[in-house]
Amino acid sequence: MPERQIYLLSPRQLSPETIAVAFAKTSRSPESFRDIAAELSDEKSAQFHEKWVVGYGHASVAEHAVLHIAFENVSRVAVESIEGNRLASYTEKSTRYQKWDGDAFSIPPELEGHPLKEEFVGTVRMLFQTYADSLAPVRAVVEKRSPRRENEKDEAWDRRIRSQYVDSCRFLLPAAALANLGMTANARVLENAIRKMMSHPLAEVRQIGESVREVARTEVPTLVKYADVVPYLMETIKEFERRDRATPPLPTGEWCTLVDYDKDAEQKILAAALYRFGEVSFADALASIQSLTQDELNHLAESLLGKLGKFDEPLRELEYAAYTFDLVMDQGAYAEFKRHRMMTQTPQLLTARLGYATPRLITEAGFEDRYRAAMDQAGQTYEKLHAFDPNVAQYAVPNGFNRRVLAEFNLRSAYHFCQLRAASNAHFSIRKIAERIHEELTRVHPLLTKYMRLPEETWQNVEENYFTA
Repeated sequence: MPERQIYLLSPRQLSPETIAVAFAKTSRSPESFRDIAAELSDEKSAQFHEKWVVGYGHASVAEHAVLHIAFENVSRVAVESIEGNRLASYTEKSTRYQKWDGDAFSIPPELEGHPLKEEFVGTVRMLFQTYADSLAPVRAVVEKRSPRRENEKDEAWDRRIRSQYVDSCRFLLPAAALANLGMTANARVLENAIRKMMSHPLAEVRQIGESVREVARTEVPTLVKYADVVPYLMETIKEFERRDRATPPLPTGEWCTLVDYDKDAEQKILAAALYRFGEVSFADALASIQSLTQDELNHLAESLLGKLGKFDEPLRELEYAAYTFDLVMDQGAYAEFKRHRMMTQTPQLLTARLGYATPRLITEAGFEDRYRAAMDQAGQTYEKLHAFDPNVAQYAVPNGFNRRVLAEFNLRSAYHFCQLRAASNAHFSIRKIAERIHEELTRVHPLLTKYMRLPEETWQNVEENYFTA
């Protein structure tokens, strides 16, 4: 009987394209992966990919070639485009744990030679200066609430309180602020990402797409060989952008609306669980669930979710329940919300037309007048840029301004999102969103949401404790 073997095909010894071919060939070759790889060269690997991946469309082979790409000094507007690819991994510079340098911002290429460039630069510099000036007074408030502990060193104390005051001051940072970003993706995802970036309305994103293509070609030259502009994307975007845009009203109290859900989803999830572990059809499993008493349903729900530990994921049968939310959140919250890529998200362009949030610490530090003046000036610059190009206007919008996003996700994703983002160490803006979503889910599906582990804090508590407006 052959001995079991588990080992690495190391990227230190083999190119990503060669590793992809070694895995692909096992479907028709009885040889070991080591023997297959030993027979391959970069040239033979390229020929294989040219024939099977490019020629015959067997794109899944490209998923075995994985690249790690570093992005430095790209705008936070561009970061959204880069991170808009679901099946990849990202880590970006945090606005919570780092302080931003006043010169660390991007000037949109579209503004070169344009009369609005000077006003844009002036507004962004003003926002950075206001941000820098806010740090000390807001920190002073935090220091009184979190005094230095006995024998606590300066560095440790600063690290402990930093996010508390930076969390509020970051509302002033504009989308033009530069960030660093690490991306890990397979070649199939990367090719699609390049195509989308090269077809983007913004010149910065198109330039980044071209750079990524050139970098990727050094490792997987065949697999991204034909990554290029997608006319469908460009023409469709332009067609919708040409439609008239009415100025939206400011959001009312309804900033979280559950617009669609399946009223029978809880029964379907329980039926799917019976189906998985039984031998009946789904129709019979559903009929069985529908015949149960409420006590019996409670017991079955307890069996399904009651033993969940802190780091456990619920069974996949929770994915049979889907929810669609229309949300309004500040841009800082959206920067964290967008990382939940297993959702389907449709964000509108970043705008200054939906009002902005004012953190309570800004007010308590006596800095609200400066804060509001800065936000209002940014809003005025946004309007001038919007008349030129709504996409470019995004660069001038600070984190504190509100944004609309349509999101659809299943109950399993909701468990992950709500428990992670309602945790006490999460930013208060995203905590408010997570807690309100949890409230809505509990209202419509109390049987299966009761096992979510959230703090006692409510979204109303967050509004009262962390926001002036």
